[in-house]
Amino acid sequence: MSPRVVLIGPMGAGKTRVGKLVARLLDVGFTDTDKVVVAEHGPIAAIFAEQGEPRFRQLERAAVSAALAGDGVVSLGGGAVLDPATRADLASQRVVLLTVNARAVEGRLGDGKRPLIRDGVSDWQRIFDERRPLYAEVADLELDTSHRGYDSIAEEVAEWART
Repeated sequence: MSPRVVLIGPMGAGKTRVGKLVARLLDVGFTDTDKVVVAEHGPIAAIFAEQGEPRFRQLERAAVSAALAGDGVVSLGGGAVLDPATRADLASQRVVLLTVNARAVEGRLGDGKRPLIRDGVSDWQRIFDERRPLYAEVADLELDTSHRGYDSIAEEVAEWART
């Protein structure tokens, strides 16, 4: 059975937190593809540093493909939509784009271990702007997490998924 909901969006939008809540509300499993890559291959920052972004994207694609073959709620890493095969796979899924604005994301970016945003919010904004058309291409529903609680967003996503 295909996932009921796939969450996409930029780094810091709350995909993992919302995804876990949605999965609980729908009483289904939850998969975070970034966490799968880390569990199987080690920290993402180390993969980028030692093997490069192309290798990370290969590992990410494998994790996405496996997750989309299962059931439940799936949260994709922010760059997963860069892969044309992933975008093709998402065409048959129920996809929610979670967005966030630069001011709100600033406090969410955390420990500086994200390899693509070493310069902080300016890097984050540039990457989001580059990927936004790809997100929009595959999204069925778009919700902004900048000023809403994750519980409220999760309830809206779960209700949407039930229809």
